[in-house]
Amino acid sequence: MTNLNWIYKGSTALTVVLLAACAGTPPPKEELAVSRAAVERATGPAAADSPVTLAAARDKLNRANVAYANKDYDLARQLAEQATADATLAEAQSRSVRSDKALVEVREGIRQLRDELTRK
Repeated sequence: MTNLNWIYKGSTALTVVLLAACAGTPPPKEELAVSRAAVERATGPAAADSPVTLAAARDKLNRANVAYANKDYDLARQLAEQATADATLAEAQSRSVRSDKALVEVREGIRQLRDELTRK
């Protein structure tokens, strides 16, 4: 009977290990959705002001989708998070470019006003 108990305990432990392995990493559906939204949000203004960073975000999102389709959920999650970060960076770079342009315009307006005041 001791041999049977050992076999039973061993098979139970093996079953637990196999079930845990099957559970694995859950699909990163939420991360992919967040990444898609971030890339879409950045697409407008960032496409002109930060095209390289936005292209990197799109590429990583595409690679994340491929990894997801291949059930490589860890890689899909990692790439989706990187794509979100790249898209957010592209948006920030775009805002910075637009702010710099606005600053130049404001300074030019101030210069013109000073010129007018000097002439009077």
